[in-house]
Amino acid sequence: MSDYNTLVAVTEATLKRIASDFSPAVLASSLAAEDMVLTDMILRAKLPIQIFSLETGRLHKETLGMLDRIKETYDYEVKLYKPDPAAVDAYVKAHGLNAFYDSVEMRKECCRIRKVDPLNRALTGNKAWITGQRRAQSTTRAELNVQEEDSAHGMTKFNPLADWEELDVWNYIRVNKVPYNPLHDKGYPSIGCEPCTRAVQPGEDIRAGRWWWENPESKECGLHVVDGKLVRIKSVTPSN
Repeated sequence: MSDYNTLVAVTEATLKRIASDFSPAVLASSLAAEDMVLTDMILRAKLPIQIFSLETGRLHKETLGMLDRIKETYDYEVKLYKPDPAAVDAYVKAHGLNAFYDSVEMRKECCRIRKVDPLNRALTGNKAWITGQRRAQSTTRAELNVQEEDSAHGMTKFNPLADWEELDVWNYIRVNKVPYNPLHDKGYPSIGCEPCTRAVQPGEDIRAGRWWWENPESKECGLHVVDGKLVRIKSVTPSN
């Protein structure tokens, strides 16, 4: 088997193990390329893993359009979690709609309201959650493991694509004809909320377009952060 075929086989086996040993489990999808790979694997295999996405209220229309693409391709409706309208209104009234540009603290507070709090609701009642994070994506993810103990949420966290390179992701998408966000073809390798994401230039880090006005070390939205600090969750070696 080639390295690529091995990666695919191992990832599919990981997802099956999650479904059998860590139910109920959910995939937190940003509707970007990596999450579409996992979505395809889960839905093709008809695994009992629910897929949800965080509808922050500031997403690109192309990202929202992926919900229809998934429905058309797989006959599956992604469950959406939205921020508390009162919390959004209070933030905007106190600081302004785009206060996240003013400081890292204001940006993290916006992320907390629009992403972190809804994520906590989405994870409630589950035994494990799955992300599309890859080790090669950024300096903040350099020590990422496939399986980790997420003490913050009291569950196991899986990053099945941790060992994948970007080329592997796009090989899978091409071979399996997986629908993907058209923004990827416009220079957006990493996609978040519209005002916080820009296209990257040739040679730039693939997450350079996320919160581009900040230092690379601070570029996490809080979904993988506890008490304001990036948490590198303890790795777990699966038992045979």
